[in-house]
Amino acid sequence: MFIYLCKKIAIPGSVRLRCISWNKDQGFIACGGEDGLLKVLKLETQTDEAKIKGLAAPSNLSVNQILEGHSGSVQVVTWNEQYQKLTTSDQNGLIIVWMLYKGTWYEEMINNRNKSVVRSMSWNADGKKICIVYEDGAVIVGSVDGNRIWGKDLKGTHLCHVAWSSDSKVLLFGMSNGEIHIYDNQGNFIVKMKLSCLVNLTGAFSIAGIHWYHGTEGYIEPDCPCLAVCYDNGRCQIMRDENDHNPVLIDTAMNVVCIQWNHCGSVLAVAGSLKTTSQDKDVNAVQFYTPFGEHLRTLRVPGKQISALSWEGSGLKIALAVDSYIYFANIRPDYKWGYCSNTVIYAYTRPDRPEYCVVFWDTKNNEKYVKYVKSLISITTYGDFCVLATKADENQPQFQGTRDPICAITASDKMLLVGRESGTLQRYSLPNVGIVQKFTLNYHAYQLSLNCNSSRVAVIDLSGVLTFFELDTRVLTSTGQQMVGEQLKLERKDVWDMKWAKDNPDLFAMMEKTRMYVFRNLDPEEPIQTSGYICNFEDLEIKSVLLDEILKNPEHPNKDYIINFEIRSLRDSRALIEKVGIEESSQFIEDNPHPRLWRLLAEAALQKLDLQTAEQAFVRCRDYQGIKFVKHLGNLQSESMKQAEVAAYFSRFEEAERMYLDMDRRDLAIGLRIKLGDWFRVLQLLKTGSGDSDDALLEQAYNAIGDYFADRQKWLNAVQYYVQGRNQERLAECYYMLEDYQGLENLANSLPENNKLLPDIAYMFVRVGMCEQAVSAFLKCNRPKDAVDTCVHLNQWDKAVELAKNHNMKEIGSLLAIYASHLLEKNKIFDAIELYRKANYFFEAAKLMFKIADEESKKRTKPLRVKKLYVLSALLIEQCHEQIQNVQRGKIKGKSSETASALAGLLEEDVLSSTNCFADNAWRGAEAYHFFILAQRQLYKGSVQAALKTALHLRDYEDIIPAVEIYSLLALCACASRAFDICSKAFVKLESLETIRPEQRQQYEDLALEIFTRHSPKSNKKSDLDDMLDSSIDGKLPVCIATGDPILEQRFWMCSVCKHCMKPKEASSHSFCPLCHSTI
Repeated sequence: MFIYLCKKIAIPGSVRLRCISWNKDQGFIACGGEDGLLKVLKLETQTDEAKIKGLAAPSNLSVNQILEGHSGSVQVVTWNEQYQKLTTSDQNGLIIVWMLYKGTWYEEMINNRNKSVVRSMSWNADGKKICIVYEDGAVIVGSVDGNRIWGKDLKGTHLCHVAWSSDSKVLLFGMSNGEIHIYDNQGNFIVKMKLSCLVNLTGAFSIAGIHWYHGTEGYIEPDCPCLAVCYDNGRCQIMRDENDHNPVLIDTAMNVVCIQWNHCGSVLAVAGSLKTTSQDKDVNAVQFYTPFGEHLRTLRVPGKQISALSWEGSGLKIALAVDSYIYFANIRPDYKWGYCSNTVIYAYTRPDRPEYCVVFWDTKNNEKYVKYVKSLISITTYGDFCVLATKADENQPQFQGTRDPICAITASDKMLLVGRESGTLQRYSLPNVGIVQKFTLNYHAYQLSLNCNSSRVAVIDLSGVLTFFELDTRVLTSTGQQMVGEQLKLERKDVWDMKWAKDNPDLFAMMEKTRMYVFRNLDPEEPIQTSGYICNFEDLEIKSVLLDEILKNPEHPNKDYIINFEIRSLRDSRALIEKVGIEESSQFIEDNPHPRLWRLLAEAALQKLDLQTAEQAFVRCRDYQGIKFVKHLGNLQSESMKQAEVAAYFSRFEEAERMYLDMDRRDLAIGLRIKLGDWFRVLQLLKTGSGDSDDALLEQAYNAIGDYFADRQKWLNAVQYYVQGRNQERLAECYYMLEDYQGLENLANSLPENNKLLPDIAYMFVRVGMCEQAVSAFLKCNRPKDAVDTCVHLNQWDKAVELAKNHNMKEIGSLLAIYASHLLEKNKIFDAIELYRKANYFFEAAKLMFKIADEESKKRTKPLRVKKLYVLSALLIEQCHEQIQNVQRGKIKGKSSETASALAGLLEEDVLSSTNCFADNAWRGAEAYHFFILAQRQLYKGSVQAALKTALHLRDYEDIIPAVEIYSLLALCACASRAFDICSKAFVKLESLETIRPEQRQQYEDLALEIFTRHSPKSNKKSDLDDMLDSSIDGKLPVCIATGDPILEQRFWMCSVCKHCMKPKEASSHSFCPLCHSTI
């Protein structure tokens, strides 16, 4: 940034000022001083014409009103921008609220506590509350309409400052002893602020200022420091919030009076006097810092003592109260911006985004594109390229810094120049980046710039002094030694921007305060009044952009804020051509040759159809296209045609088109619009023509307009034109982008078979998971393998198998195996089972399911879950059997001979034999856990006899259920039914198990002893239960799966799926098979 004093206003009567405040929205400036002085001023607003011309903002006053009401020295003034109110207070404690009515300020409210003096007042962010602190510790919070919300007396404290947080939930109170206390918005004390800037500091000090930026214009970085606290001894800390224990610390080396953030929280101004040892008196100064403590500039201010400062709303001016004067300083901010290929790139912050908003504004088409960039440091451009530099993440490796930091850098295709803070200028060769020379400057370089042939470098230092350095000149030193490099004698002050001409190494433009100077061979032309930033200097024209105006409304840049300036030689040549004619002007251009001047002469000659002069001028400026154009004009016979071509050459397209149409050459008018890419006008001309329009050209126009809308992602508009242009390829793309899959499907259906667009449409369906439509498109273009691959990719394995069979493809099995092994590697066993099941590979699915059931059984998972897994495994085997039978039936279909039927039966039996053993194991596991669960349910219901019968069946399933659980359950059921003989046998079995630990065996023995000392191990009642159960277990009698009883009846129900039996009585009361749960 660059800052310079621009205006000084004297206060009548030489009354010393005490405070100043600039209204950020309306632009009013309030200043208070001794003897009750209170004035409201306002600078003239800039006219729209002055803005467009880039003139500096005016410094004349449009409002100068004295407000009467205070008798003592006015010490505090603060604005409420939201409600257009001014609040002031004097040394007697009188508070006055002023309101604006018809352009004049009037008293609205008065408050006088008469006990103490007001030290500080602060409105909150939305302007609805004000906090007033008195020196004696009294605090009052009031509303905007004058009502008191709450008050508190902080006894034993002397207050001097107050500040609100951005969310109005926290208040900071600055004490006269330098402490800062944190309170909530109801006046409850929270904690004292940690003041890291005062560590190891002794002596008396007081708070110079507390300013909390509320984020109204966004932050330059996420989690950016925004709370500044500064002391009169120059120590300052900038915090992210009130509880930040790692603040940014600054020692300003000043006696500080006040501080204030600019409008967007990117610059902190610290006003006071510099501590000097060499001078008798201190020097008034304002120092500027970033939120991270980086020093930007120092502004020295004349006068005895500075008392206050305040920023203007846009951050382009600052007002300083010094003695009995108000000084104004203009600020030229360091915007993050660049220019390349007719595009202005600029960055700004928004309150709703943590990143920088970077706008790419195409000034030629007046279109803009936005990119959000986190932690942006800088923007630079060259040619057609733009580079955005950002801060590295904390996680990324950090490079070690040097002791002599880099402060400026520039490069060309030949060399790289690096300026360092010590004043060293290092020259490196490119592209190998080897150091060539070192130059010593007597100042800290701020900006470096090389001319077009890399012979000179321009250097702007921190104080705005522009100097030049000749890089390759060899000079003799006073000692007689030869030295490369010489500093030129030209020196300019107050410079904040400069740009070399791209086509002349001796030509450059520079900005000095609010004037632009153009130098040729170090000789200046007359200045031009402007405040624009120089974009480009080429062909004797300077392009400048008014960034100040653009960034006032960055979302809607105006082309009027791009200004082109012509340098004197171009202006003089143009004036000569207009006044004295072409022939006389050519001599002046001959004496001052430049390609741009020769082109100017050629263009003037073309306007008058002086083709000979035009051709000669184009030759001198080496414009081959211009020479060809003149030759083309020479071949034309009609003067009207020549004039039309010249009008088109000078971009007067409307005029050229009108002339073509007047000559009844609609084809030429259409050709002109095609060259311009104005297809809307082409379509209009084709439709309004009298004859039949060319259908191919009409389709081309429709498609070009469709491309126009598609490039701007207006897909719905593009569809309408692509339909008329019969552009099926782009139509498919638009349907896809619109997610109009029905339209895409209709388009695929309308295409003929083997159309080249069908595979692309099919892949579009694949990308969104629409398997059926994708398969249909692939089959229509005779690509069954891609259809199968699609089904595999989308897990539609049943469809994949069906397609593979229909098209005699054998690789589906291998694909299935590969995918299944991939799932099994990731331990997704159920996904693999589902994969096999969908693909009708039931046997593989059953094996996996049986494996899971077996593992779950060993883990002692819930019995019901294990039973279900065994049942599912068995059901998959049954499906496998059914599949094999269907296949065999299909093979012998149509054959009626007994031999064929017998053969089919033998084949079926042979194929099924390999799975029968596996199926028996699955059903057996299901039976085991079914009876295990059934016995426990019967026992809990109190059906102890039935539970005993069921538990006895479990003796045959020791290979599936652990024997200790089987015989523990059997002993329990036998004991409950008082069948102590069976109970005794169960205990004998338990005690003989080798799998139990010795302590468990001892527990079983003790329990058996306790039971059988009371009850004889004999059954109380004799029955044929054991014989019946033994006969059923041997296979003589079937067992009812509903009750566990043997079935003695000759008629019973058998499940068609699992082939297990149930008594007729039980079957009538069940809707599903108790084992496999199939419908009865």
